[in-house]
Amino acid sequence: MFEIKFEGFEEVGKQLEELGERASQMDGNQEVPMSELLEPGFMARNSKFLSFDELVEASGYKIDNLDDFEKIPDNEWDEFIEKNTSFATWQDLISAASAEWATKKLGF
Repeated sequence: MFEIKFEGFEEVGKQLEELGERASQMDGNQEVPMSELLEPGFMARNSKFLSFDELVEASGYKIDNLDDFEKIPDNEWDEFIEKNTSFATWQDLISAASAEWATKKLGF
């Protein structure tokens, strides 16, 4: 019969507990500023721009608030996103940014 000794599980348990706490804090709807969701690193890796503001400026639309943004025809905005990012649609971009944001918040 072999004897196997396992060590270090206390540290793993502590890390899992911390992960669980971070996950609990994220449960439910989250309001995340666009500048945090579409942070410069994400934008640089996935578009021709270094910020959401640069992307908006290049689009030719004047967006000062959510109402301005909502007035842009979806098909025109998606076409701009497809041409200037690595995503086919605005929803694809937001989904990827949200997943990356959540992953960072969880500590991965």
